[in-house]
Amino acid sequence: MKKVMLKTTISLAVAMASTQIFASGFALNEQSISGMGTGFAGRSSSADDASTVYGNPAGMARLKGQQITGGIAAIDASTDISDTSGNSRGTNKGDMVPFTSVPMGFYTNKLSDEWAVGVGVYAPFGLVTNYENGFQGRAFGSKSEVKVVTLQPTVSYAFNDKVSIGFGPTFNRISGTLESDIAIPRTAGDNNVKIKGDDTALGFNAGVLVQATDTTRVGLTYHSKVNYKLDGHTDVTTSAGVPAQVLKSNRYDASLKIETPESYDLSVTQDLNDAWKLYAGASWTRWSRLKDITVNNEGVTAANGGALAPQIVGTIKEEQNWHDTWAYAVGTSYQLNKQWVLRTGLTFDQSPTNNTDRSPRIPTGDRTIFSIGAGFSPTDDWTIDVAYSYLKEEDVTVNRTNGLGQSYNAKYENSANGFGVGATYRF
Repeated sequence: MKKVMLKTTISLAVAMASTQIFASGFALNEQSISGMGTGFAGRSSSADDASTVYGNPAGMARLKGQQITGGIAAIDASTDISDTSGNSRGTNKGDMVPFTSVPMGFYTNKLSDEWAVGVGVYAPFGLVTNYENGFQGRAFGSKSEVKVVTLQPTVSYAFNDKVSIGFGPTFNRISGTLESDIAIPRTAGDNNVKIKGDDTALGFNAGVLVQATDTTRVGLTYHSKVNYKLDGHTDVTTSAGVPAQVLKSNRYDASLKIETPESYDLSVTQDLNDAWKLYAGASWTRWSRLKDITVNNEGVTAANGGALAPQIVGTIKEEQNWHDTWAYAVGTSYQLNKQWVLRTGLTFDQSPTNNTDRSPRIPTGDRTIFSIGAGFSPTDDWTIDVAYSYLKEEDVTVNRTNGLGQSYNAKYENSANGFGVGATYRF
């Protein structure tokens, strides 16, 4: 069958962005509860527990014996939509991000003075968004669910007590669902366009950790890009729940290529005295890889799909034109006593979107994040970590039109609360 370009107003990959997350674009930061307490400042230089498998695999050389670290972060986001206009009727409640949780788990084992191994399971990217029925901007996105789960076996080597390196291949599984509701002439109400797809792909993480002085530690971590080709299908139904009568088929085989970007994290941990530590870090992410999104569908022609098939599911591509971003974080921790450590941090994170191409699926702007946390060690073997973060974004606007003449304009004000709890067991 002949392949043509499928856009369905917005693509699956664009559905990965959301205000619910604490990193730019559609990245997730929630791979460490102890790191969450300092706003992830010092992520690649702290190596406080087994979550260093993700933060900096070279940090496993600093850990003793065997360690298991696990936890869960929950995000409660809110959005106020105002100044709306467009040629479709509907509501703008803004409550499109459900209460969401992000789990994580890591294990490390110090085999000798030089070698350590570990493994991690975590979510580096993902979201869930779900606008209300009758949302005014539903033609540009009504519901999205994307999950990326990563398995990372890891090894580290310490050259001496000053310098160590680490490396881990990543096995990444992505799955997602995208829905939009598009009004087309000669059809019964809105047409619901649903795209589903999944794929598995390989990447890697690598890092170096240097004890520059007795009190200063510097870390650098690289997370590679990952190339996906999602295979799945596109379904089209009317608001009555039956196939759109103007289509000869209501299901098309679909595929989408996307790269999740590479990133670098450089951070410093500074011991001021036995109680106080300072952390600072900067992260760069190559979001400029996301220029546009195109979904390929099989059989979307007037002859094979019906007279309006190209209009419903076949209007070329969606421009994104994202740009590279920087994130900066500073934090501190205070060892109150043998059992308790207190943490806090401040993060500034750029958004990769622009005012021209921003859509209701990615209504995000630059954000500021304030974090606090604590660690409680009732015994030498156990530590329980808790953290809280508050995120506030700059106000942004969405101005969208499509080839069917539909439009949506709005102002978005986004904020979120993050909660984390985790534990580390040493043996």
